Amino acid sequence: MLDPPEHDRDADGPVAEATATPRRPIVLALAVAVFVTVGVLLIVQAGPGGSGLVGRQAPDVSGPTLDGASLSLADYRGRPVIVNFWGPSCVPCRDEFPVLLAKLEQHAGDDLAVIGVLTDDPPEPARAFVAEMGASWPTVIDEDQAIRRSYSVFARPYSFFIDRDGVLRSIQIGEVQDAAFERQYALISA
Repeated sequence: MLDPPEHDRDADGPVAEATATPRRPIVLALAVAVFVTVGVLLIVQAGPGGSGLVGRQAPDVSGPTLDGASLSLADYRGRPVIVNFWGPSCVPCRDEFPVLLAKLEQHAGDDLAVIGVLTDDPPEPARAFVAEMGASWPTVIDEDQAIRRSYSVFARPYSFFIDRDGVLRSIQIGEVQDAAFERQYALISA
């Protein structure tokens, strides 16, 4: 039998007992991996925020607007509507404003309406941004986040495409681009 290398010898004999590898970090890493996997599977199964609303009557959007008026989504029945959750501190929200402006003008003959829902920002910067951009659509102030919760919105921007009967037909998570807008608008413009 061959002798073990010098570094494996100890003072009491030819071979030192192998030190057991700590298993706690491995078990913890496996537990975290299982937890994350289960969480991701539950999210994928449930779909993105608001997806359970598709094909149903859209939740109400009502409250005071940036200009002090009062608004209710029910007043827009008979028109295709886009409910857009945004805030001026959100860069993608700011970037999509020109698209919404252009699409509102492009589809004016269809009586398209856009309703903004201000989330996570105070009204004053939003008023300044709306004025700077020349946006003509109303923005509801969602101070208590009740509208946000009813639509299951977890980020900004988030847009909901609602048909003339008040049925939610499509959801855009993140900044809306031209092609995605037109694809989703076709679902609500008939």
